[in-house]
Amino acid sequence: MFSRYVAMGDSQTEGLNDPDGRGGFRGWADRLAEQLAAVNPDLHYANLAVRGKKAPQVRAEQLDAAVALKPDLVTCVAGMNDVLRPGADIAATVAELETMFVALRETGATVVTCTFPDVGLVMPLARGLRPRVFALNDAIREVAPQHGVLVVDCAPYPAICDERYWSPDRLHASPLGHAGIAAAFADTLRLPGSSSDWQVPLPELPRRSLPKRVGREARWAAVHLTPWLMRRATGRSSGDGITAKRPVLSPVAVA
Repeated sequence: MFSRYVAMGDSQTEGLNDPDGRGGFRGWADRLAEQLAAVNPDLHYANLAVRGKKAPQVRAEQLDAAVALKPDLVTCVAGMNDVLRPGADIAATVAELETMFVALRETGATVVTCTFPDVGLVMPLARGLRPRVFALNDAIREVAPQHGVLVVDCAPYPAICDERYWSPDRLHASPLGHAGIAAAFADTLRLPGSSSDWQVPLPELPRRSLPKRVGREARWAAVHLTPWLMRRATGRSSGDGITAKRPVLSPVAVA
């Protein structure tokens, strides 16, 4: 039974695009914390994740704080922001992850990470990034178990790539997607009431005509891709000026 849960990572772990009804974000880590609190009402939870952070930043800005909180459970998810950047160095990203895995495991905590979905299915215009994502996933599957880190292997399941699991920007999960990710982590941790239902595809959507598919991609590029590229070109990050939403351990209210 876990009593001190710390979440590390970037925007997905922060919970972007999963409104909490209070002007902030809930997200899969909050949802997982609620499931943990249903098992142990004395659970305390901290979320150190900040949007836009690459793996070196997660290590530099969150690792020491996480260790200092003396957790018995840590989720550590990072690397996708690295993959999306030009000139991504997968080996360097994995080295950063491994450094975090080692330090977190040395605390005695259970540590859980995950693989990433097929970016080519979520964002068809980004098919060229597929080899990077596949390489990162393969490395996570190899390195994490060497240090006793559990891996939520989302990548093989098409359900995770369903458009309903993703918000309109296709970079962040929708509320349904965050619920699915939380369910996957709960399943890996074998929490009471968990199951592998998150692996089951949603009912198939009607296929769009070619003109509708082309128009949809054009709108996405104009509304979401172009602003993202502009931030990259100017050296700005969505995480500039943002701090962790839950930097200290505190009790969890079960939804």
